[in-house]
Amino acid sequence: MAPMKNVSWLLLVATVLGACAGVGNLVPGEAQVADVQRVLGEPALSWRDADGSTHLAYPRGPMGYQTFMVQLDPAGKLRSVENVLDTAHFAAIAPGMDEQQVLHALGPPQPAWTVYFKARDELAWEWRYCDDWHAANRFDVLFDATTGTVRSTLSVRETCRNDACWCAR
Repeated sequence: MAPMKNVSWLLLVATVLGACAGVGNLVPGEAQVADVQRVLGEPALSWRDADGSTHLAYPRGPMGYQTFMVQLDPAGKLRSVENVLDTAHFAAIAPGMDEQQVLHALGPPQPAWTVYFKARDELAWEWRYCDDWHAANRFDVLFDATTGTVRSTLSVRETCRNDACWCAR
């Protein structure tokens, strides 16, 4: 029984360390915008809310599985850092949302995976993510290209060779 406990403990430690990878030791309520940029660099996207809070998007691509969304209060102190490429955030993407709403929810898509389909007048944006079972997937948002609003979404598991599709979140 003891060897199984050791394996479980190692898996727990690996999961916790994997969840923290890429965000350094940023402490909400203490870290300032300069600390965030020192650890994560320049954001790919940023915007300000009406209340003065700031959001910074940090995609970890092009082949990464995470986009860290950083929220700063109006004084520039860190409120939160979270990976937004997961099923809970994808479930919030709904028909009728515009491109800006999707960008604010998920961060920028992979530029090389953005495709326009003329026959359907459809624009597809794609993100790579690690699902709940640690398998590599792609999440797509399909927009009506004329109106710029979401038509639908879909998620597809990546096609892999030699079990190369496993990932860590």
